[in-house]
Amino acid sequence: MNHGMRRLLKRLHWMDGLIVAVLVLFFGYVWVQIGDQLNYKWRWGLIPDYMFRYDEERERWVANLLVQGLITTIRICIYASILAVLLGIILGMARVAKNLTIRMLARTYLEFLRNIPPVVVIFIFFFFLSEQLIAALNIESWARGIARSENNGVWEFFFGDMRRFPSVISGVIVLALFESAFVGEIVRAGIEAIPRGQHEAARSLGMSWYAEMRYIILPQALKKVLPPLANQFISLIKDSAIISLISVQELTYKTVELVSTTRAIFEAWIATAAMYFVICFSLSMLFSYLERPRKSGAR
Repeated sequence: MNHGMRRLLKRLHWMDGLIVAVLVLFFGYVWVQIGDQLNYKWRWGLIPDYMFRYDEERERWVANLLVQGLITTIRICIYASILAVLLGIILGMARVAKNLTIRMLARTYLEFLRNIPPVVVIFIFFFFLSEQLIAALNIESWARGIARSENNGVWEFFFGDMRRFPSVISGVIVLALFESAFVGEIVRAGIEAIPRGQHEAARSLGMSWYAEMRYIILPQALKKVLPPLANQFISLIKDSAIISLISVQELTYKTVELVSTTRAIFEAWIATAAMYFVICFSLSMLFSYLERPRKSGAR
């Protein structure tokens, strides 16, 4: 047993064991009740087949419904988080701008998202912005042209099946616009946490407001807000399930498709919940590790 495991065992309390035992008994009871009261026949053997399948034409294993949805979810979340951070920085700066009009516009955007249910916000962004933007830029025809071409390996690596590229972009835009409001508030809090002396020092050097933000304030603020931004990325992964309502074929959408095909309701949703949990918990542990202070080596 290594040192890390021994330290973990020492930190555990008898209450921890009791809580785990209660949870195991609870889920065991639910499991039995589902089988007895609902006369439900568990078919866990179906789940691996819908994660990977053997493609006889390619003579190799390929991703099936659940893994396809998981890959799409990861892609959308990565791109949406990048766009949300960029928009959030702009919103955060706008919230502390000297111009009252800019401040009020940014605050209106944030308050609008805070006081409307996320599902309504998703539909508003999708029908009034995302679809209009895709149609205006003729993205669908462009994506179909790439899908028909032979040299589309790079595009497929980053975006998957290019025939579904418009739905992926819709999901990215909708999620980014929704999450950018929360990122903007995080950035605003980081900017306001910088001591006033830093602002005064920048002004004494004759810097403009933009130069002050770019070279002095924002670099310090972003260091302070990295932990909450990391947590927001985890929230974005969970929030991504909402875009299944606008037919974006991510993990939740594929799970619904699997349930309608096999009627394996509990198995499909439990497997999906486990996949979300593994991703979010792993990222949480990773970010917690990265946030730990590093000890300098002894000299």
